[in-house]
Amino acid sequence: MLLMIIQLLVVLLALYVGSRYGSLALGAISGIGLAILVLGFNLKPGTPPTDVIYIIIAAVTCAGMLQAAGGMDWMIQLAEKLLRSHPSSITFLAPLCTFFLTVMVGTGHVVYTLMPIICDISLKQGIRPERPCGVASIASQVGITCSPIAAAVASFVTISHVSGFEVSNLQVIAITIPACLCGLMCAAAASYKRGLDLDKDPQFQARCKDPETYKYMYGNSATLLDKKISKEAKWSVYIFIGALALIVLFSVCQIAGHDIRPAFPVMKNGVEKMTPIGMNIIIQIVMIAAAALMILVAKAEPKKAMQGSVWQSGMVAVVAIYGIAWLADTYFSNYMVEMKASLGSIVEQYPWAIAFVFFAVSVLINSQGAVVVSMLPLAYSLGISGPVLLGLLPSVYGYFFIPNYPSDIATVNFDRSGTTIIGKYLLNHSFMMPGLISVTISCLVGYLLSMLFF
Repeated sequence: MLLMIIQLLVVLLALYVGSRYGSLALGAISGIGLAILVLGFNLKPGTPPTDVIYIIIAAVTCAGMLQAAGGMDWMIQLAEKLLRSHPSSITFLAPLCTFFLTVMVGTGHVVYTLMPIICDISLKQGIRPERPCGVASIASQVGITCSPIAAAVASFVTISHVSGFEVSNLQVIAITIPACLCGLMCAAAASYKRGLDLDKDPQFQARCKDPETYKYMYGNSATLLDKKISKEAKWSVYIFIGALALIVLFSVCQIAGHDIRPAFPVMKNGVEKMTPIGMNIIIQIVMIAAAALMILVAKAEPKKAMQGSVWQSGMVAVVAIYGIAWLADTYFSNYMVEMKASLGSIVEQYPWAIAFVFFAVSVLINSQGAVVVSMLPLAYSLGISGPVLLGLLPSVYGYFFIPNYPSDIATVNFDRSGTTIIGKYLLNHSFMMPGLISVTISCLVGYLLSMLFF
Protein backbone atom coordinates (compact mmCIF):
# COMPACT_ATOMS: atom_id res chain seq x y z
CA MET A 1 0.00 0.00 0.00
CA LEU A 2 2.86 2.40 0.83
CA LEU A 3 4.45 1.75 -2.55
CA MET A 4 1.11 2.37 -4.27
CA ILE A 5 0.78 5.75 -2.51
CA ILE A 6 4.36 6.74 -3.38
CA GLN A 7 3.76 5.94 -7.03
CA LEU A 8 0.49 7.91 -6.99
CA LEU A 9 2.42 10.88 -5.63
CA VAL A 10 4.81 10.53 -8.58
CA VAL A 11 1.83 10.74 -10.96
CA LEU A 12 0.33 13.77 -9.16
CA LEU A 13 3.70 15.53 -8.96
CA ALA A 14 4.27 15.07 -12.69
CA LEU A 15 0.82 16.52 -13.44
CA TYR A 16 1.33 19.42 -11.04
CA VAL A 17 4.75 20.38 -12.39
CA GLY A 18 3.52 20.00 -15.96
CA SER A 19 0.52 22.25 -15.30
CA ARG A 20 2.84 24.92 -13.89
CA TYR A 21 4.74 25.07 -17.18
CA GLY A 22 1.66 24.45 -19.34
CA SER A 23 1.49 23.86 -23.09
CA LEU A 24 3.72 21.04 -24.37
CA ALA A 25 5.33 20.66 -20.95
CA LEU A 26 2.24 18.95 -19.53
CA GLY A 27 2.66 15.98 -21.84
CA ALA A 28 6.45 15.98 -21.80
CA ILE A 29 6.79 16.09 -18.00
CA SER A 30 4.24 13.29 -17.77
CA GLY A 31 6.89 11.33 -19.63
CA ILE A 32 9.24 11.79 -16.68
CA GLY A 33 6.60 10.33 -14.37
CA LEU A 34 6.11 7.46 -16.80
CA ALA A 35 9.85 6.77 -16.88
CA ILE A 36 10.01 6.71 -13.07
CA LEU A 37 7.07 4.27 -12.82
CA VAL A 38 8.34 1.90 -15.53
CA LEU A 39 12.12 2.13 -15.23
CA GLY A 40 12.30 2.98 -11.53
CA PHE A 41 9.41 0.99 -10.01
CA ASN A 42 9.23 -1.70 -12.71
CA LEU A 43 5.52 -1.19 -13.45
CA LYS A 44 4.20 -2.64 -16.70
CA PRO A 45 3.67 0.18 -19.24
CA GLY A 46 0.09 1.03 -20.07
CA THR A 47 -1.29 1.62 -23.54
CA PRO A 48 -0.95 5.04 -25.19
CA PRO A 49 -4.29 6.34 -26.58
CA THR A 50 -3.39 6.12 -30.27
CA ASP A 51 -6.98 5.96 -31.60
CA VAL A 52 -7.89 9.20 -29.84
CA ILE A 53 -4.71 10.91 -31.00
CA TYR A 54 -5.43 10.01 -34.62
CA ILE A 55 -8.92 11.55 -34.34
CA ILE A 56 -7.52 14.75 -32.84
CA ILE A 57 -4.92 15.05 -35.60
CA ALA A 58 -7.56 14.60 -38.32
CA ALA A 59 -10.07 17.01 -36.75
CA VAL A 60 -7.49 19.67 -35.94
CA THR A 61 -6.02 19.47 -39.44
CA CYS A 62 -9.47 20.05 -40.91
CA ALA A 63 -10.25 22.92 -38.52
CA GLY A 64 -6.82 24.42 -39.17
CA MET A 65 -7.49 24.44 -42.92
CA LEU A 66 -10.85 26.09 -42.22
CA GLN A 67 -9.05 28.84 -40.34
CA ALA A 68 -6.39 29.20 -43.04
CA ALA A 69 -9.04 29.54 -45.76
CA GLY A 70 -10.77 32.34 -43.85
CA GLY A 71 -13.87 30.30 -43.10
CA MET A 72 -13.55 30.82 -39.38
CA ASP A 73 -13.56 34.59 -39.87
CA TRP A 74 -16.88 34.28 -41.70
CA MET A 75 -18.37 32.19 -38.90
CA ILE A 76 -17.24 34.74 -36.29
CA GLN A 77 -18.53 37.58 -38.47
CA LEU A 78 -21.98 35.97 -38.52
CA ALA A 79 -21.85 35.62 -34.73
CA GLU A 80 -20.87 39.31 -34.41
CA LYS A 81 -23.86 40.36 -36.55
CA LEU A 82 -26.15 38.46 -34.18
CA LEU A 83 -24.59 40.02 -31.09
CA ARG A 84 -24.68 43.59 -32.46
CA SER A 85 -28.30 43.13 -33.54
CA HIS A 86 -29.36 42.27 -29.96
CA PRO A 87 -26.82 44.00 -27.66
CA SER A 88 -29.11 44.08 -24.62
CA SER A 89 -29.25 40.26 -24.63
CA ILE A 90 -25.50 39.79 -24.93
CA THR A 91 -25.19 38.02 -21.56
CA PHE A 92 -27.28 35.17 -23.03
CA LEU A 93 -26.28 35.39 -26.69
CA ALA A 94 -22.50 35.60 -26.15
CA PRO A 95 -22.19 32.18 -24.44
CA LEU A 96 -24.49 30.66 -27.08
CA CYS A 97 -22.20 31.97 -29.83
CA THR A 98 -18.97 30.73 -28.21
CA PHE A 99 -20.63 27.41 -27.32
CA PHE A 100 -21.80 26.63 -30.86
CA LEU A 101 -18.51 27.78 -32.40
CA THR A 102 -16.77 25.19 -30.24
CA VAL A 103 -19.39 22.55 -31.07
CA MET A 104 -18.81 23.17 -34.77
CA VAL A 105 -15.00 23.23 -34.75
CA GLY A 106 -14.23 20.88 -31.85
CA THR A 107 -11.90 23.23 -29.97
CA GLY A 108 -12.50 26.16 -27.64
CA HIS A 109 -9.58 28.13 -29.02
CA VAL A 110 -11.73 29.59 -31.81
CA VAL A 111 -13.14 32.23 -29.43
CA TYR A 112 -10.07 34.45 -29.26
CA THR A 113 -11.32 36.54 -32.18
CA LEU A 114 -14.89 36.75 -30.87
CA MET A 115 -14.09 37.61 -27.25
CA PRO A 116 -12.80 41.18 -27.91
CA ILE A 117 -16.03 41.80 -29.85
CA ILE A 118 -18.13 40.62 -26.88
CA CYS A 119 -16.18 42.95 -24.59
CA ASP A 120 -16.55 45.88 -27.00
CA ILE A 121 -20.31 45.48 -27.50
CA SER A 122 -21.08 45.16 -23.78
CA LEU A 123 -18.84 48.11 -22.84
CA LYS A 124 -20.37 50.41 -25.49
CA GLN A 125 -23.86 49.40 -24.33
CA GLY A 126 -23.06 50.21 -20.70
CA ILE A 127 -23.29 46.53 -19.70
CA ARG A 128 -20.70 45.30 -17.25
CA PRO A 129 -18.41 43.20 -19.51
CA GLU A 130 -17.73 40.68 -16.76
CA ARG A 131 -21.31 39.44 -17.13
CA PRO A 132 -21.15 38.13 -20.72
CA CYS A 133 -17.38 37.58 -20.77
CA GLY A 134 -17.21 35.27 -17.77
CA VAL A 135 -19.95 32.92 -18.95
CA ALA A 136 -18.87 33.15 -22.63
CA SER A 137 -15.38 31.93 -21.73
CA ILE A 138 -16.92 29.03 -19.78
CA ALA A 139 -19.22 28.24 -22.72
CA SER A 140 -16.29 28.02 -25.13
CA GLN A 141 -14.92 25.09 -23.12
CA VAL A 142 -18.26 23.50 -22.21
CA GLY A 143 -18.89 22.99 -25.93
CA ILE A 144 -16.06 20.46 -26.15
CA THR A 145 -18.18 17.63 -24.68
CA CYS A 146 -20.91 18.57 -27.18
CA SER A 147 -18.89 18.42 -30.39
CA PRO A 148 -19.03 15.21 -32.47
CA ILE A 149 -15.41 15.71 -33.56
CA ALA A 150 -13.90 16.77 -30.22
CA ALA A 151 -11.37 14.50 -28.53
CA ALA A 152 -13.49 14.15 -25.38
CA VAL A 153 -16.53 12.84 -27.30
CA ALA A 154 -14.51 10.63 -29.64
CA SER A 155 -12.62 9.19 -26.66
CA PHE A 156 -15.82 8.51 -24.75
CA VAL A 157 -17.30 6.61 -27.71
CA THR A 158 -14.13 4.60 -28.38
CA ILE A 159 -13.52 3.62 -24.74
CA SER A 160 -17.21 2.91 -24.12
CA HIS A 161 -17.28 0.57 -27.13
CA VAL A 162 -14.35 -1.41 -25.72
CA SER A 163 -16.09 -1.49 -22.32
CA GLY A 164 -19.34 -2.85 -23.72
CA PHE A 165 -21.44 0.33 -23.85
CA GLU A 166 -22.46 0.78 -27.49
CA VAL A 167 -23.00 4.49 -28.04
CA SER A 168 -22.40 6.76 -31.04
CA ASN A 169 -21.09 10.33 -31.24
CA LEU A 170 -24.60 11.51 -32.08
CA GLN A 171 -26.11 9.78 -29.05
CA VAL A 172 -23.48 11.37 -26.81
CA ILE A 173 -24.14 14.92 -28.00
CA ALA A 174 -27.91 14.27 -27.93
CA ILE A 175 -27.45 14.11 -24.13
CA THR A 176 -24.63 16.63 -23.61
CA ILE A 177 -25.94 19.47 -25.82
CA PRO A 178 -29.31 19.97 -24.05
CA ALA A 179 -27.70 19.33 -20.65
CA CYS A 180 -24.92 21.85 -21.20
CA LEU A 181 -27.26 24.43 -22.71
CA CYS A 182 -29.39 24.21 -19.55
CA GLY A 183 -26.28 24.71 -17.44
CA LEU A 184 -25.05 27.65 -19.50
CA MET A 185 -28.40 29.44 -19.51
CA CYS A 186 -28.60 29.06 -15.72
CA ALA A 187 -25.08 30.50 -15.48
CA ALA A 188 -26.06 33.36 -17.81
CA ALA A 189 -29.17 34.10 -15.74
CA ALA A 190 -27.04 34.21 -12.59
CA SER A 191 -24.63 36.57 -14.39
CA TYR A 192 -27.32 38.90 -15.78
CA LYS A 193 -27.16 41.34 -12.86
CA ARG A 194 -23.78 40.26 -11.56
CA GLY A 195 -21.66 42.99 -9.96
CA LEU A 196 -22.33 46.72 -10.02
CA ASP A 197 -23.60 48.45 -13.13
CA LEU A 198 -20.81 50.45 -14.77
CA ASP A 199 -22.36 53.80 -13.83
CA LYS A 200 -22.43 52.71 -10.17
CA ASP A 201 -19.03 51.00 -10.03
CA PRO A 202 -16.59 53.36 -8.23
CA GLN A 203 -13.51 51.55 -9.56
CA PHE A 204 -14.70 51.79 -13.16
CA GLN A 205 -15.73 55.41 -12.75
CA ALA A 206 -12.30 56.23 -11.35
CA ARG A 207 -10.72 54.66 -14.46
CA CYS A 208 -12.99 56.77 -16.67
CA LYS A 209 -11.70 60.00 -15.11
CA ASP A 210 -8.24 59.36 -16.49
CA PRO A 211 -8.24 60.58 -20.16
CA GLU A 212 -5.71 58.01 -21.36
CA THR A 213 -7.54 55.12 -19.70
CA TYR A 214 -10.88 56.37 -21.05
CA LYS A 215 -9.44 56.54 -24.57
CA TYR A 216 -8.02 53.03 -24.14
CA MET A 217 -11.41 51.68 -23.09
CA TYR A 218 -13.65 53.49 -25.56
CA GLY A 219 -11.33 54.66 -28.34
CA ASN A 220 -11.17 51.51 -30.48
CA SER A 221 -13.85 49.15 -31.74
CA ALA A 222 -13.13 45.44 -32.16
CA THR A 223 -14.98 44.18 -35.22
CA LEU A 224 -14.77 41.80 -38.17
CA LEU A 225 -17.77 43.30 -39.97
CA ASP A 226 -15.55 45.40 -42.24
CA LYS A 227 -13.50 42.38 -43.32
CA LYS A 228 -14.27 41.11 -46.82
CA ILE A 229 -15.02 37.41 -46.90
CA SER A 230 -13.91 35.64 -50.07
CA LYS A 231 -15.96 33.01 -51.87
CA GLU A 232 -13.19 30.51 -51.07
CA ALA A 233 -13.66 31.21 -47.35
CA LYS A 234 -17.36 30.49 -47.68
CA TRP A 235 -16.62 27.30 -49.60
CA SER A 236 -14.39 26.11 -46.75
CA VAL A 237 -17.31 26.52 -44.33
CA TYR A 238 -19.64 24.61 -46.67
CA ILE A 239 -17.08 21.79 -46.91
CA PHE A 240 -16.65 21.72 -43.14
CA ILE A 241 -20.41 21.64 -42.50
CA GLY A 242 -20.77 18.94 -45.14
CA ALA A 243 -18.13 16.83 -43.38
CA LEU A 244 -19.96 17.19 -40.06
CA ALA A 245 -23.26 16.31 -41.73
CA LEU A 246 -21.72 13.19 -43.23
CA ILE A 247 -20.42 12.05 -39.83
CA VAL A 248 -23.86 12.65 -38.33
CA LEU A 249 -25.47 10.71 -41.19
CA PHE A 250 -23.37 7.62 -40.42
CA SER A 251 -24.40 7.87 -36.75
CA VAL A 252 -28.11 8.37 -37.56
CA CYS A 253 -28.17 5.37 -39.88
CA GLN A 254 -26.39 3.26 -37.26
CA ILE A 255 -28.94 4.23 -34.60
CA ALA A 256 -31.85 3.62 -37.01
CA GLY A 257 -30.65 0.09 -37.71
CA HIS A 258 -29.54 0.78 -41.29
CA ASP A 259 -25.81 0.83 -40.78
CA ILE A 260 -24.10 2.19 -43.92
CA ARG A 261 -20.55 1.88 -42.61
CA PRO A 262 -18.29 -0.34 -44.77
CA ALA A 263 -17.97 -3.84 -43.26
CA PHE A 264 -15.10 -6.30 -43.56
CA PRO A 265 -14.57 -9.91 -42.40
CA VAL A 266 -13.08 -10.17 -38.92
CA MET A 267 -12.20 -13.40 -37.07
CA LYS A 268 -13.87 -13.67 -33.65
CA ASN A 269 -13.62 -16.87 -31.61
CA GLY A 270 -12.65 -18.78 -34.74
CA VAL A 271 -15.68 -17.50 -36.68
CA GLU A 272 -15.42 -15.03 -39.53
CA LYS A 273 -17.96 -12.24 -39.16
CA MET A 274 -18.63 -9.12 -41.22
CA THR A 275 -17.87 -6.18 -38.92
CA PRO A 276 -18.39 -2.49 -39.81
CA ILE A 277 -15.48 -0.13 -39.27
CA GLY A 278 -15.62 2.03 -36.15
CA MET A 279 -16.87 5.60 -36.09
CA ASN A 280 -13.38 6.69 -35.04
CA ILE A 281 -12.14 5.57 -38.46
CA ILE A 282 -15.09 7.27 -40.20
CA ILE A 283 -14.29 10.58 -38.46
CA GLN A 284 -10.62 10.38 -39.42
CA ILE A 285 -11.36 9.63 -43.09
CA VAL A 286 -14.01 12.34 -43.42
CA MET A 287 -11.97 15.02 -41.65
CA ILE A 288 -8.79 14.37 -43.62
CA ALA A 289 -10.74 14.30 -46.90
CA ALA A 290 -12.46 17.58 -45.98
CA ALA A 291 -9.08 19.18 -45.20
CA ALA A 292 -7.83 18.10 -48.64
CA LEU A 293 -10.93 19.56 -50.33
CA MET A 294 -10.30 22.87 -48.59
CA ILE A 295 -6.80 22.92 -50.07
CA LEU A 296 -8.06 22.08 -53.56
CA VAL A 297 -11.33 24.02 -53.65
CA ALA A 298 -11.06 26.75 -50.99
CA LYS A 299 -7.37 27.53 -51.63
CA ALA A 300 -6.41 26.93 -47.99
CA GLU A 301 -2.62 27.21 -47.54
CA PRO A 302 -1.17 24.34 -45.46
CA LYS A 303 1.68 26.54 -44.21
CA LYS A 304 -0.81 29.15 -43.00
CA ALA A 305 -2.86 26.43 -41.29
CA MET A 306 0.23 25.24 -39.41
CA GLN A 307 0.83 28.79 -38.17
CA GLY A 308 -2.78 29.23 -37.00
CA SER A 309 -3.91 29.08 -33.38
CA VAL A 310 -6.31 26.17 -33.96
CA TRP A 311 -3.74 23.79 -35.46
CA GLN A 312 -1.03 24.71 -32.95
CA SER A 313 -3.31 24.34 -29.92
CA GLY A 314 -4.55 21.03 -31.30
CA MET A 315 -1.04 19.64 -31.67
CA VAL A 316 -0.28 20.73 -28.10
CA ALA A 317 -3.38 18.78 -27.03
CA VAL A 318 -2.05 15.70 -28.84
CA VAL A 319 1.21 15.77 -26.86
CA ALA A 320 -0.60 16.49 -23.59
CA ILE A 321 -3.09 13.65 -24.02
CA TYR A 322 -0.33 11.29 -25.18
CA GLY A 323 1.78 11.84 -22.06
CA ILE A 324 -0.97 12.24 -19.47
CA ALA A 325 -3.11 9.31 -20.61
CA TRP A 326 -0.15 6.94 -20.95
CA LEU A 327 1.06 7.89 -17.46
CA ALA A 328 -2.40 7.44 -15.92
CA ASP A 329 -3.08 4.16 -17.71
CA THR A 330 0.28 2.77 -16.54
CA TYR A 331 -0.54 3.52 -12.91
CA PHE A 332 -4.20 2.46 -12.86
CA SER A 333 -3.76 -0.69 -14.96
CA ASN A 334 -1.17 -1.98 -12.48
CA TYR A 335 -3.42 -1.32 -9.46
CA MET A 336 -6.85 -2.16 -10.83
CA VAL A 337 -7.51 -4.90 -8.25
CA GLU A 338 -6.64 -2.58 -5.38
CA MET A 339 -8.74 0.23 -6.85
CA LYS A 340 -11.77 -2.02 -7.13
CA ALA A 341 -11.34 -3.21 -3.55
CA SER A 342 -11.03 0.31 -2.11
CA LEU A 343 -13.51 2.22 -4.30
CA GLY A 344 -15.90 -0.48 -5.45
CA SER A 345 -18.33 -0.21 -2.54
CA ILE A 346 -18.43 3.59 -2.74
CA VAL A 347 -19.20 3.81 -6.46
CA GLU A 348 -21.68 0.94 -6.14
CA GLN A 349 -23.74 2.98 -3.68
CA TYR A 350 -23.00 6.42 -5.15
CA PRO A 351 -22.01 6.02 -8.81
CA TRP A 352 -22.51 9.76 -9.38
CA ALA A 353 -19.55 10.41 -7.06
CA ILE A 354 -17.22 9.67 -9.99
CA ALA A 355 -18.13 13.17 -11.25
CA PHE A 356 -16.08 14.67 -8.41
CA VAL A 357 -13.10 12.55 -9.46
CA PHE A 358 -13.42 13.69 -13.10
CA PHE A 359 -13.71 17.31 -12.01
CA ALA A 360 -10.71 17.14 -9.66
CA VAL A 361 -8.49 15.51 -12.29
CA SER A 362 -9.52 18.16 -14.83
CA VAL A 363 -8.42 20.90 -12.44
CA LEU A 364 -4.97 19.32 -12.53
CA ILE A 365 -4.49 18.53 -16.21
CA ASN A 366 -6.46 21.21 -18.14
CA SER A 367 -7.75 18.85 -20.83
CA GLN A 368 -11.19 17.29 -21.10
CA GLY A 369 -9.97 14.76 -23.65
CA ALA A 370 -7.12 13.73 -21.37
CA VAL A 371 -9.51 13.30 -18.43
CA VAL A 372 -11.75 11.01 -20.48
CA VAL A 373 -8.86 8.96 -21.85
CA SER A 374 -7.11 8.56 -18.49
CA MET A 375 -10.07 8.16 -16.11
CA LEU A 376 -12.94 6.59 -18.09
CA PRO A 377 -11.36 3.10 -18.26
CA LEU A 378 -10.96 3.19 -14.48
CA ALA A 379 -14.61 4.23 -14.05
CA TYR A 380 -15.80 1.33 -16.22
CA SER A 381 -13.55 -1.12 -14.40
CA LEU A 382 -15.14 -0.03 -11.10
CA GLY A 383 -18.50 -1.18 -12.44
CA ILE A 384 -20.07 2.21 -13.18
CA SER A 385 -22.55 1.88 -16.03
CA GLY A 386 -22.18 3.64 -19.37
CA PRO A 387 -25.41 5.68 -19.08
CA VAL A 388 -24.28 7.09 -15.73
CA LEU A 389 -20.90 8.07 -17.14
CA LEU A 390 -22.54 9.64 -20.19
CA GLY A 391 -24.81 11.74 -18.02
CA LEU A 392 -21.86 12.92 -15.93
CA LEU A 393 -19.62 13.66 -18.93
CA PRO A 394 -19.83 17.49 -18.42
CA SER A 395 -17.91 17.03 -15.15
CA VAL A 396 -14.66 16.54 -17.09
CA TYR A 397 -14.49 20.35 -17.36
CA GLY A 398 -13.00 21.69 -14.14
CA TYR A 399 -9.97 23.68 -15.24
CA PHE A 400 -11.78 26.99 -14.80
CA PHE A 401 -11.40 26.41 -11.04
CA ILE A 402 -7.82 27.70 -11.10
CA PRO A 403 -7.84 30.48 -13.73
CA ASN A 404 -4.69 29.57 -15.63
CA TYR A 405 -6.27 28.34 -18.88
CA PRO A 406 -5.48 30.42 -22.00
CA SER A 407 -9.11 31.29 -22.82
CA ASP A 408 -9.72 32.66 -19.31
CA ILE A 409 -6.46 34.62 -19.22
CA ALA A 410 -7.14 36.01 -22.70
CA THR A 411 -10.65 37.08 -21.67
CA VAL A 412 -9.28 39.03 -18.72
CA ASN A 413 -6.86 40.81 -21.05
CA PHE A 414 -9.52 41.51 -23.69
CA ASP A 415 -11.84 43.21 -21.19
CA ARG A 416 -10.58 46.81 -21.32
CA SER A 417 -13.02 47.86 -18.58
CA GLY A 418 -11.12 45.82 -15.98
CA THR A 419 -14.29 44.17 -14.63
CA THR A 420 -13.34 40.62 -15.66
CA ILE A 421 -10.69 39.70 -13.12
CA ILE A 422 -8.52 37.06 -11.52
CA GLY A 423 -9.03 37.89 -7.86
CA LYS A 424 -6.46 38.72 -5.23
CA TYR A 425 -6.99 35.30 -3.63
CA LEU A 426 -6.79 33.43 -6.97
CA LEU A 427 -10.06 31.51 -6.54
CA ASN A 428 -12.31 34.60 -6.33
CA HIS A 429 -12.23 35.17 -10.08
CA SER A 430 -14.85 36.02 -12.69
CA PHE A 431 -15.17 32.46 -14.01
CA MET A 432 -15.82 30.60 -10.75
CA MET A 433 -19.52 31.29 -10.32
CA PRO A 434 -20.64 30.66 -13.92
CA GLY A 435 -18.34 27.63 -14.13
CA LEU A 436 -19.67 25.92 -11.01
CA ILE A 437 -23.30 26.63 -11.94
CA SER A 438 -22.84 25.44 -15.50
CA VAL A 439 -21.07 22.17 -14.65
CA THR A 440 -23.42 21.33 -11.74
CA ILE A 441 -26.64 21.92 -13.69
CA SER A 442 -25.24 20.21 -16.80
CA CYS A 443 -24.41 17.08 -14.82
CA LEU A 444 -27.81 17.00 -13.12
CA VAL A 445 -29.71 17.42 -16.39
CA GLY A 446 -27.36 15.08 -18.28
CA TYR A 447 -27.78 12.39 -15.61
CA LEU A 448 -31.58 12.64 -15.77
CA LEU A 449 -31.63 12.56 -19.58
CA SER A 450 -29.26 9.61 -19.75
CA MET A 451 -31.28 7.65 -17.20
CA LEU A 452 -34.45 8.46 -19.14
CA PHE A 453 -33.22 7.45 -22.62
CA PHE A 454 -30.71 4.70 -21.78
